[in-house]
Parts: sequence; C-alpha cells; structure tokens
Amino acid sequence: MTSAELNSLFRPSVQQLAGYIPGEQPQEAGWTKLNTNENPYPPSPRVIEAIQQAAGNHLEKYPDPLVTSFRQVAAELFQVDPEWILPGNGSDEVLTILVRAFVDPGESIAFPYPSYILYGTLAEIQGARFAHLPLLPDWSFAPSATDIALAQKMVFVPNPNSPSGHCWADEAVLGLIPRQGVLVLDEAYGDFRDVPAHGPLLHGPGGRRIVITRTLSKSYSLAGLRFGFAVAHPDVIAGLRKVKDSYNCDALSIAAATAALRDQAWMQANTVRIRDTRERLARELVSLGFNVLPSQANFLWTTHPERPHADLYQALKDRKILVRYMKFPQAGPAGNQFIDGLRITIGNDPQIDTLLANLREIL
Repeated sequence: MTSAELNSLFRPSVQQLAGYIPGEQPQEAGWTKLNTNENPYPPSPRVIEAIQQAAGNHLEKYPDPLVTSFRQVAAELFQVDPEWILPGNGSDEVLTILVRAFVDPGESIAFPYPSYILYGTLAEIQGARFAHLPLLPDWSFAPSATDIALAQKMVFVPNPNSPSGHCWADEAVLGLIPRQGVLVLDEAYGDFRDVPAHGPLLHGPGGRRIVITRTLSKSYSLAGLRFGFAVAHPDVIAGLRKVKDSYNCDALSIAAATAALRDQAWMQANTVRIRDTRERLARELVSLGFNVLPSQANFLWTTHPERPHADLYQALKDRKILVRYMKFPQAGPAGNQFIDGLRITIGNDPQIDTLLANLREIL
C-alpha cells in the first residue's frame, strides 16, 4: 500500500489537518529556554514526596477514576463542591473532552485571534468549523465579536490571552456566552494575574454555561507531569465524565497534583518572583527599542519597529537562546497580511540576564 493509499484511509478531516505544532524542545544541555512558558522554578518539595510515596503504593492497581483526593482540594480553592471539578491529563485533554462532548461535526466554535491555535485544531479533528473573534489593535474585542460569539456552539476565551498576555474584564467576557452553547474560559495563566480570581463568573449570570479550565503546567511548575482540570456546574461535569477516558489521570500525577494544590504558599511565592521579573524584563526591552504589551501572564509579547522578528529569533537561537517567533496571517485590504512578533517566557533572573546581554550584542 502506498503512502497516498494509506492516507486515504483516514477521515477526510484528518487528511486535511495541518496539526498543532508545539514549541521547540531541545534535548541537549546548554540552552536558555524561554519559548514554551514553562516555570523556571521547581515544584513544591511536597510534590516530590507525594510522588515517591505513590510510587511504592500499589501501582499494579488502577487509579481512582474520579480523582477524588484532587477534586476535594481543588473544590476548596474554588469554593465549590467537588462535583464541580473534572480532572484531566493536562488542560489540553480537558479542552479535547469539551469539544468532543458539546460540538457535533459541522457545528462551529469561535475564539479570539490571535490566541491559542490548538482551539482550531480541536475543531478540525472533530469535523467542526471555527470562526475568529476579531480583536482591535489594543487587543480588546471588536464590536462584531459579540454577534459572532452568540451564534456558536462553543466559544474559547484564553484569559489571560496568549500570545499577548492581555486580560479581558469580566464584562467583556460575559457578553460572549453563546445563545445555544457554552463559554470556556481557559485560565492556563490565571495565577500570574496581578489579582488572581477563582471562578466568580461561575456563580453569576450565565454561570451554568461557563466552564473554567486550569493547568498545573505553568504556575505549579508541573509541565512535565501533565495535569489540568475543569470547573463547572455539576450538570456540565456529569456530561463531560461520559466522554472522558475511564482512567485519564494516573496515580503518580494525581498524588503530585494534589500535593501541589495543597501548597499554595509555594506556588504564590514563585508567581510573585515571576511577576517581578516580568516587569524588569519589560523595562529592559523598552530601553532596547522594543514595543512591549502589558502582560498578566508569565510571558511578554514584544515587537521591534526596525528589526525583522524572524531574524532576531534566529540570531538568539544561534546563541542557544530560544524564544517563540509567532506569525499570524491576517486578512487585510491589500491581501494577506501578518501579525508577527516574539513571545518571551519569563525565566529566572540569570536566564533573563543572558537573554538581555545577547540582545544588546545582536542589536
């Protein structure tokens, strides 16, 4: 069987799929890695202790399919009953479960653009369509975004947004709940906000059709573990459980995630350090001639008025410094136009010093 013949066996939506491309992950040592929004600080020591204990405790048995221990701790944090919590194998799996549960082939989802491009990939895998919620130059929603959102089956709003780091006010978000669908607030970077929030919109107008998703990859320093969760009304969670894998969270990740959530002081101390470094990096980049958007996440979106961003990215990569070069096609009056720039993860102070020293030489 030829490659073309084999490819023809896949569903048409999969044949046409470009697929999501994650950030570069070099395996050799010596890189200053500021491209995938990882936390530069280690997880709580309680996490390591919990993994060691779980590793010696009946790994021959299946884990708790409802992940009860984690749900109890997460429920306390969000001040809800445990039945409001759905754990997952990373928040990306939670997003997949949501699309699988709510969106039929041929239906449509929407999300801000530019933002997390995985949303579109999930729609295409499902055989669904997607639309963009247009943004103004200041990254606020254009007036037409509301009408587009109201007509969807599902709307994703990453808040704070990536790559901009912009955070939309509750009033702007509430206007995007679809007439016959659900609004998903992807709060992957929620703990890096100057004033973190834990789910007040769930208890307000339209709260039954709002789902909040969180990840432990960023603020809890557990990107290598893969654990996330959704917070929503119990009726929504009950429906999502029908389509999740039976044992979608393993025993080690359950133990680690539960311990991480219990150590709020450790997480909050690290997010304070990251916010402080974020402000320092923003000031230094401006002094080097960059334009820097105010950010509520653990990264900065920056552009340079004179130097091509692809060239800056490559010059840094040649010095074993990775940032994320991002280029988003935009439809413009003169044909296809692009928004491009550099998204720089907030590393620790030595990493940021290395980045800035090299940028000074490059510029």
